[in-house]
Amino acid sequence: MSYAQYIKEIGRGAEGARDLPRDDARQLYAAMLDGGVPDLEMGAIILGMRVKGESLDEMLGFMDAMDDRTNRLDMPHGRVRPVALPTYNGARKEANLTPLLALLLQRFGVPVLVHGLLEGYGRVNSAQVFRELGIMPMASTHQAQAALEESGLAFLPLSALSPGLHGLLALRSRMGVRNSAHSLVKLINPFDGDAVKVAPATHPEFLDLMRDILVTRSERGLLLRGTEGEPFANPKRRPRLEFIHDGSVDVLFEAEHESLRALPNLPDAADAASTAKWIRRILDKQIPLPKPVANQLACLLFASGYAEDFNQAKAIVAVEATGLLVGGN
Repeated sequence: MSYAQYIKEIGRGAEGARDLPRDDARQLYAAMLDGGVPDLEMGAIILGMRVKGESLDEMLGFMDAMDDRTNRLDMPHGRVRPVALPTYNGARKEANLTPLLALLLQRFGVPVLVHGLLEGYGRVNSAQVFRELGIMPMASTHQAQAALEESGLAFLPLSALSPGLHGLLALRSRMGVRNSAHSLVKLINPFDGDAVKVAPATHPEFLDLMRDILVTRSERGLLLRGTEGEPFANPKRRPRLEFIHDGSVDVLFEAEHESLRALPNLPDAADAASTAKWIRRILDKQIPLPKPVANQLACLLFASGYAEDFNQAKAIVAVEATGLLVGGN
């Protein structure tokens, strides 16, 4: 397979480059995921896409290839849809509360698959926080399936879910720049069915692109600006929370912009042990749950089908989740 034709299209810089058609993008990304692209051409493709930026059709083609190479899980038994939480950024300044969101959903009987990296790359990742909480990563999709059926929660490393994508993510440490895989991993549906994807992005253009992808593919997801790229709502100021389903977009909560009246009770430090200790106190109802996280929990109870409507989901969280909420209902 010759890659010069693709590099010629995407490698002419921000002004001269042209987008690939969806099927060409699928063929190219399939070869990248399968390890068939030589190093020289791989570097040229990654840098070309980095400078040009991914189009909607290119991302759709990449996702077609990714879908064919993802080790999927069966949908858990029951009427409630599972939630997929992608955790790939980790914490630098703020505590990583992705494990808290997963454990809150588990408490309500919503199956949760957290997928991400074991490598921290100098950040506090969810695997480290889960380990402090006594939750270990699964070695395979088979183990993750069993854990979901038994406890309703599993953490599955990307290396077991999609080895090809894991290999592309690892290129960042070698090349020094992100590539398309860093966005694609946040859009994986690990289930063979209609799961709820939580899709976090850090920049407005990626939020727009993720929204277009979910709408075009008629997938179910909760779109938000992630906290340092993680899939939980910033506990200090709620981001816009958009529920995407059946090709439409419902804004469940608008973003908060006003000044904080009071800071929520947050971990003293961002390390894994401090974060896990704080999460235990939340789950034991010793301290209140920050309002933005409670809002996101309500959105997911609604999106998963746990609650019949959104008002019911908000009422359930206000009454039953973890006691009084910071900032009111």
